[in-house]
Amino acid sequence: MIFINHVPGNPLEALTSRNLGFSDAAEGFVFISGTAAGLAYGTGFRPRSGQLWSTILRIGRRVWTLYLVHLFITVSALGIAAAALYWFDAPGMVQRNGIDLLFQRPLQALIGLPLMTYQLGYADILPLYVVLLGMSPMMLWLAWRAPFWLLLGSVLIWALAGQFRLNLPNAFGTGTWFFGPFSWQILFALGILTGVAMRDGRRFVPVRPWALWLAGGVLLLSLVWLRWPDLARFMNHQLWRLQEAGTPQWITSFNKNFLHLPRLLHFLALAYLLSSLRHVTRICAARPMAPFAMLGRHALPVFALGSLLAYVLQAIKTETGINPPLDLAMVLAGLALMLALAALRERLPSPSRGERSTMVATPSQSRAGSPRE
Repeated sequence: MIFINHVPGNPLEALTSRNLGFSDAAEGFVFISGTAAGLAYGTGFRPRSGQLWSTILRIGRRVWTLYLVHLFITVSALGIAAAALYWFDAPGMVQRNGIDLLFQRPLQALIGLPLMTYQLGYADILPLYVVLLGMSPMMLWLAWRAPFWLLLGSVLIWALAGQFRLNLPNAFGTGTWFFGPFSWQILFALGILTGVAMRDGRRFVPVRPWALWLAGGVLLLSLVWLRWPDLARFMNHQLWRLQEAGTPQWITSFNKNFLHLPRLLHFLALAYLLSSLRHVTRICAARPMAPFAMLGRHALPVFALGSLLAYVLQAIKTETGINPPLDLAMVLAGLALMLALAALRERLPSPSRGERSTMVATPSQSRAGSPRE
């Protein structure tokens, strides 16, 4: 879904999760990243495990790897845009995704690139992941010893970030990171709590019939809200009235930068329902799903390849426009290449299972302003 959504206008976009409610693949990316960190590194922070410092070093190496991958993707994207202009006289990509800022303000861009404060569109979630994984030792330590305080602190930081728009600055003195770490850390923390609980042989949030019905109700409401224009206008007006009455904006809007409440609730309902239904587990374990599991086992190189392919296909689409047959063929070819890379990696020596499990894949780049976005 990440790769598909990063090639805007292709027919497969209609099948991705952002058409079902307020959240999209970004929330899934961050939550599953936290869960994977809890599974991969959680036992090293268990009381009296004797593996604390060695696990912290493993996390540090992973953070460095992710940072290098981010730089590789960003520099490659700049090269793809330049190549499209130089070799094919296709200037469209140079004017998209913030690439033009490199030419308009090169000093700030070159300073911001290694500092992760110059982030291209569709390549701006790995900096968030680097920051969150760098914070994970503290979260993992608390997850074993004081999970309630970890959860409470995370919720408070998220609420304060939404209320006061706390975020990190970008390299150009105006604007901030698209994915605000102070806001998005709540999903990573919930993922860590989930992963640690799984390592401990339990669920972080037990399955309860009333909770399943509540989650289903949230998902149904958000789907109808998104797909029924008359209801959307009515509900959006009610949220506006609440905001005019003094309700904080992080409760009444759908902003993605600060992960406002409707997006967060929709994703939590989706995650709870999917993780609670046995049919989902059986489907995921079925043989036809094996290729997706293979992608997951090699998610970092697959993610990097998918990001580069998305930029290549965007460069082509700036010249061809929306062409459903061509778009579908290009996206299917890209998916085939990603599967081929994962299959090749299966046959090659690879990192430890724990290391490679801590990377999931990136969101659609829809911007804030409506439930769909």
